[in-house]
Amino acid sequence: MVTACILIIGNEILSGRTTDANLSFLSRELNELGVQVTEARVIPDVAATIVNTLNEVRVNFDYVITTGGIGPTHDDITAECIAEAFGVDLVVNLEIEAMMHSRPAPDDVMRSRLRMARIPEGATLVRNEIGPPGFQLENVFVLAGVPGAMQAMVKDFPGKIVGGKPVRSMTLGAFLAESPIAEGLAEIQAANPEVELGSYPIFRPDQSGINLVMSSTDPDAMQAVAEEVRQLIAKHGQQAVENGIE
Repeated sequence: MVTACILIIGNEILSGRTTDANLSFLSRELNELGVQVTEARVIPDVAATIVNTLNEVRVNFDYVITTGGIGPTHDDITAECIAEAFGVDLVVNLEIEAMMHSRPAPDDVMRSRLRMARIPEGATLVRNEIGPPGFQLENVFVLAGVPGAMQAMVKDFPGKIVGGKPVRSMTLGAFLAESPIAEGLAEIQAANPEVELGSYPIFRPDQSGINLVMSSTDPDAMQAVAEEVRQLIAKHGQQAVENGIE
């Protein structure tokens, strides 16, 4: 299994002023590349926290993806934190610098823009078709926090990120409570560790039920577990609902 940790950097996320729109997108896109996001953290714009967290996770995961903190303002400190974590200098990338100068602006605006031309020494660019790029240093990919820019950068992942098999999922629903089948589900899960089996209750004013989600990189194993789940549901007098209960 090829793993990734996502670091969402930004006080605005922690305060609730901004709702994160990046985690779900990144998890889906990485899965299609055969990389499973097994951990995600939201951390503040605090240099020590960014450096310490990055140094912890980059040795424990195959890939680390960060979002946020590479813009033109004083609180955009991710680039210098990445440089500090790796023990390298922060340098001006000439390609990004030329990009900034290609759009005339007053001196104060240009000085702010040029903050985005600074990347850690030895980093390579992660292309962005709609604006300034992100960058990659070893197994760490540093992306914008603005969703549109982040999504444009992810288009540059193929060829840079090498994964395994993508995870596929299927859902069976039933108008049952969780408790009567909890023991049976535990037995199925224990016998099939290669398939993740999750149970998610559904509550309606007139009826309750559950959605049972099977996920695996092995489609045959997933189908086999699905059949066991169908039989378990049938033993309790219900018929499994394909694609779950809305």
